[in-house]
Amino acid sequence: MGFGDLNKKSGIEALNDFLADKSYIEGYVPSQADVAVYQAISSSPSPDLIHALRWFNHIKSYSKDFGSLPGVKKPASEYGPAGSGAPAKAAADDDDDDDDIDFFGSDDEEDAEELARIKKERLDAYNAKKSKKPALVPKSNIILDVKPWDDETDMAELEKSVRSIEADGLLWGAGKFVPVAYGIKKLQIACVVEDDKIGTDFLDESITSFEDYVQSVDVVAFNKI
Repeated sequence: MGFGDLNKKSGIEALNDFLADKSYIEGYVPSQADVAVYQAISSSPSPDLIHALRWFNHIKSYSKDFGSLPGVKKPASEYGPAGSGAPAKAAADDDDDDDDIDFFGSDDEEDAEELARIKKERLDAYNAKKSKKPALVPKSNIILDVKPWDDETDMAELEKSVRSIEADGLLWGAGKFVPVAYGIKKLQIACVVEDDKIGTDFLDESITSFEDYVQSVDVVAFNKI
């Protein structure tokens, strides 16, 4: 596994390709995996590597809270795409699966009925195997800014209220308090939602219902997973 040397062009390009369809190194919220890879990079990715640059700037915004992010930090070399050996093995496994399914039978088969029965059994077994694969559930990673009324708002209670919102298809992630102005701070919090069950309207209405603490809610980032 690994991206290679993240301070060389090849390493950053590998990271960029890896993040083309992912928001984070592991899972659906910032974690110690992101911290390990971020800290292994000596400078910001170039603008043409849009996925790596987007991820780098996002993780950089958590730099003051790295210690509070979930997970166990491992060496950066232990994260990333599988090495050259893994795809070959996976391909070999797939080939083995296909080899097990002989749609045409043996050339030496003389009994047409027996051949048809064997082909049907193998085709039924193949279809049954394919049908057991779990359906892909579309999800999104959303980052929200939750703004209080003033500097006297109890931010701990505000965050507690937000996290008390529970719904099928909603998972809260990391949160942090970000200074705004005049001593006022806002809560920036991440969540993962199942697109068919939870929308931004639900989040806005649920959070703003805590009228004693919340003035408004803004969507900072919305990424399909």
